[in-house]
Amino acid sequence: MATSRSLNKVLLIGNLTRNPVLRSTANGSTVCTFGVATNDSWKDSSGNVQERTEFHNVVAWNKLAEICAQILATGMLVWIEGELRTRTWEDGNGGRKYKTEIKINDMKLLDDKDKKGVGIEEAKKAGDSGEAGETELVIEDEKPSAPATRERKAAVAQPEKIEKAEKEKDKSEDGDDLF
Repeated sequence: MATSRSLNKVLLIGNLTRNPVLRSTANGSTVCTFGVATNDSWKDSSGNVQERTEFHNVVAWNKLAEICAQILATGMLVWIEGELRTRTWEDGNGGRKYKTEIKINDMKLLDDKDKKGVGIEEAKKAGDSGEAGETELVIEDEKPSAPATRERKAAVAQPEKIEKAEKEKDKSEDGDDLF
């Protein structure tokens, strides 16, 4: 019997490109989103230095989300460890949208550049006002069960089906918390 092995692990050191935004899901989970930029440089065949910046969407959940919102702000240097996740949803025109994010499991502040974090209240205000610019109607929970995920995909524009999926998810979880 052959077994397949896989690995989904991301390690980044970079600077925050936007302040953390804090939101809550329908079932009460806390989610924090922010951006991180990483830089790369190399010499091309002519000996000229080339540079490239990559921008990453980052998502933290529950207690880690609250910590990120409390202590992080634009420009700070952070180390993050997590995994890649891609979400899909339908936009208002019926088109399919995709967003790849790094769901973090750990974060360390490496340099605050004499800044203070935005704080939980400011991050919540940004989330309430929609400052993150997100257009999708549903923020997927960290570990949805398979039936709940199918329900959500079928019910992006139907809030009553989303509530049903949340209830099914709550029933199926074993209650263990990651944080």
